[in-house]
Amino acid sequence: MIPKKMGAFLKEHLPKFTLKNRLFKENGKCSLEFTKTDENLLSSIGIISDKLGPQLVACIWDENSKLEVGGYLVVDNLSMGQPSMGGIRMLPDILPSDIYNLARGMTLKNAAANLPYGGGKSGIVAERNLSSEEHKEIVRCFARLINRYKKIYVPGPDVGTNDADMKTIAIENGIDSAVSKTADMGGNRIDELGAAAGGVVIALQTLLKILPQMKILPQFSNLEIPELNEVTVIIQGFGAVGAHAARILKERLPHAKVVGISDIEGYLYDEHGLPIEDLFNLWKNKNLVSLNYFKENIISKGYKYPVKYSSNPNNLLLENAFCMVPAAPIFNYLGVGSSDNPSMTVDRIGKWSLIVEGANTYSPDPNRKAARTIMEQMVYREKGVMIANDYLVNSGGVIFAAQEHIIKTPDSLQIPDEILGNPDEVEKWLKAHAKDFAELSKKRLVAGDEYRENVIHHNMNELVEILTTHQDMLPCVVAEQISLQRLSRKESQRTAKDIMVSIPVIDVEKSIQQAAQLMIDENSGIVAVLSNEKLVGVLTDWDITKATAEGVFSNTIENIMTKNVITASPDLNLLDIVRELEQYKISAMPVVKEGLVLGKISSDIITQHFLLNLLQEQARR
Repeated sequence: MIPKKMGAFLKEHLPKFTLKNRLFKENGKCSLEFTKTDENLLSSIGIISDKLGPQLVACIWDENSKLEVGGYLVVDNLSMGQPSMGGIRMLPDILPSDIYNLARGMTLKNAAANLPYGGGKSGIVAERNLSSEEHKEIVRCFARLINRYKKIYVPGPDVGTNDADMKTIAIENGIDSAVSKTADMGGNRIDELGAAAGGVVIALQTLLKILPQMKILPQFSNLEIPELNEVTVIIQGFGAVGAHAARILKERLPHAKVVGISDIEGYLYDEHGLPIEDLFNLWKNKNLVSLNYFKENIISKGYKYPVKYSSNPNNLLLENAFCMVPAAPIFNYLGVGSSDNPSMTVDRIGKWSLIVEGANTYSPDPNRKAARTIMEQMVYREKGVMIANDYLVNSGGVIFAAQEHIIKTPDSLQIPDEILGNPDEVEKWLKAHAKDFAELSKKRLVAGDEYRENVIHHNMNELVEILTTHQDMLPCVVAEQISLQRLSRKESQRTAKDIMVSIPVIDVEKSIQQAAQLMIDENSGIVAVLSNEKLVGVLTDWDITKATAEGVFSNTIENIMTKNVITASPDLNLLDIVRELEQYKISAMPVVKEGLVLGKISSDIITQHFLLNLLQEQARR
């Protein structure tokens, strides 16, 4: 059945005729799909489309399930490549706009990491207090819902889901239908490794070396870079990212000190450094650490104990440290005014020199972007706190996960179709191939480590270089520019064969009536006319309309078709395609190689799915 909260949301925000006429059903699997052109409908569910996307928004649920199974899928942009990649978030109050924000973050994150995959995200609407059996069954049913989208979307784990859930999806849909799977499926064990957290630490290490360059800016003229044994860090959100960031920091910078951490139950602070190993083990065993640590270590010793505890987690941001790491799933950890409902207002924050964003904080929403700009004007420009933006530094998770597609799964390790959906049989099959999967997992792990190190080091250098060269720019603007440049560069490499779609074809001896019927059936305003399988002309809806207006009555296509056809070669690039369409004032043309028709390209395809404006801006520079 559809989750009650999801059903109520859709009924409240979508017209009745849309719920009825746009609904697709197949064996109880229901979906409502919207594209970038459905601006009004997207707006009604809180999504404002722009030049990047979204390409697809799907509201999906299983009406035959006894459990509440449903949620949202957003494929934002495929400019970097196909499929899109992004995690499955599982929360009770998730909304389409939340998933869209996260999908856009993945578009920019994958671009910043220069990965050949688009940005996508999905969300399951489910309560928190599910039994492990209910949780697994909901994930299994959701896997069946997203199976029809697996060519354009591959999920990974996110808040509320984990590597074991990705294994469940792979058992249902195939070994390559999910990433960040368990090691027995060749996965990279992202939950255990702290892949995203490692990127945060790499960013911090890089910035410690290059931050002196920032002294050229007036707000950083008095910046003091501490010695490695004097580096202090506070971490907002001691969870999957924050806990591993603390652990990895101790491994890579042994003398640095994590002086403060927080979770939903409070925060701990000690200016001399917290016992990270103890806290990490406590997190692994109990998930939440601040209150548990307080009960076990502080309460009996009172104020004499060196570690301070507060039940208000937000007050961690009042404390001083060289670096602050936001690692909680909170968009506005800082805000200018209380109306933004931030964790802390910027006028009250502790004394910091650097923020490295482990959490996903980006939003394409115009109001949120405006709020972010105001915040950075205060924090970066006036207070002189450097900000390393989220998708430039926390892409370790998707980098590791992407290796499961970059380093291909051999045919011999593809789960046989006949046992898909049968966990017991799949487990037997996995055990029989355990050695091969272990080797594949190690190979991907090595590749992920190297790729993450290089990408994040490069991103930090590029960020600092642009900020010091263009002194009026804010970090959020520069970060977005870095990703957009990589998107447009990838887009500029597209050719006709990459973007073409099928074109209806008809023999030159067929009748006009048959051609018109073909246009209707295929919903195409252009038909390729062939003779001996070679292109001899095209027939458009304009040709038929013109012939009718002029009273030309002919039984054959040849008398009214356009014979001087403008065609595109398969290797014609995107900008040249646009120039051809504009020069000859046509809306579509066939893609032809040696007389053979391969497909068609049109202005609609380009404007709906590709970054035309961005490409043209780059071309003018």
